[in-house]
Amino acid sequence: MNRDYLHKEEKSLIQAYSQLPISVVQGTECELITNDGKKIIDFYGGHAVVPLGYGLDEYLDVINTQMKKLLFQSNLLPLDIRANAASQLLSISPKNLKKVFFVNSGSEANENALKIACHYKKRKKILSISHAFHGRTAAAAAVTWGSESWYGFPSKPFEVEFIPRNNSEIARKMINSDVAAVIVEPIQGVAGAFDLSEEFLRTIRDECNDHSALMIVDEVQSGMGRSGEYFAIQNFNIEPDIMTAAKSLGGGLPCSVIFISNLLDETIKKGDLGSTFGGNPVICSAIEFVIQYIKEKNLLNNVIEREKEIRDLCITGPVNGIQGKGLLLGLITDHPAHEIQKKLLKKNILTGLSSDPSVLRLLPPLVLQSKHIEKLSQSLTEI
Repeated sequence: MNRDYLHKEEKSLIQAYSQLPISVVQGTECELITNDGKKIIDFYGGHAVVPLGYGLDEYLDVINTQMKKLLFQSNLLPLDIRANAASQLLSISPKNLKKVFFVNSGSEANENALKIACHYKKRKKILSISHAFHGRTAAAAAVTWGSESWYGFPSKPFEVEFIPRNNSEIARKMINSDVAAVIVEPIQGVAGAFDLSEEFLRTIRDECNDHSALMIVDEVQSGMGRSGEYFAIQNFNIEPDIMTAAKSLGGGLPCSVIFISNLLDETIKKGDLGSTFGGNPVICSAIEFVIQYIKEKNLLNNVIEREKEIRDLCITGPVNGIQGKGLLLGLITDHPAHEIQKKLLKKNILTGLSSDPSVLRLLPPLVLQSKHIEKLSQSLTEI
């Protein structure tokens, strides 16, 4: 790639990101097209943000129609499209969750979830899980593993301790009457699609029940069908008190949502929460379409079938294991994942890294096809 593309950003943008040496100008289905015409299979999906792939005409038509009809209105006014999106989300969520609140990003959703928990329980301690990632805002970053090097704030808003992942024995000891909530990702995305065990998740649920603490489930990466269920926690029939979702929620548009139980809804008063752009009409039209498309095209089944193909075909070359679930997977490599990523990119396949240097992360669109997996398998074998 001509370095001019990188230099353009360097002139005006804060250099907070490490970037790959390609310039993308277009996307179609599961492929990206570069400025020099190359087609790249996207196994990373923009951090799991494009569940329906790129350039889907029906999706774009829905957004364009809504933009022409009503581009924006704040939460000062009730909107049918907002109520419809909320109802559709509740129809696919764990049955104990009865209300939603729309915001704009995964960090913001988790920030508000933690705020609700602290407000409701009047306790000062939050438990998170080792290797977790929940965001970069004050509260969300406070419960993110290893955030000390970039946290920036002079102090955290509450006491935080980390339970070693999948250690049920220690979880039983740490969850007590001082704890307001435990926040957990059923599949730890940034950690390399590390899927927590059912025993561990059920222990957290049981201990939260016993000590009147809340269980917050972070489905920012794993939600909206990516695990083969609408939400990963549904694989275990565990009901959280609070749940968050973002990433794939709007099919590519920035949005997020917080789900809460009836018990918590009774404690939230007008003015306790707020968002200017959360639940705007264009976003809500996108959310409603994504849910309908997943149902109509049976994408949950596609996720399950494509996961099986990846597990069958992609333990090859430098890959000696696979973790995660659905299309939130980590390829465990026998040498540094960043080297594998570079070699795959030369073969026109885009993958992601993780906080684990030996894990290559896959978060492709839910419309991924067998031909894409066959190409990934072939490329891994060749390198």
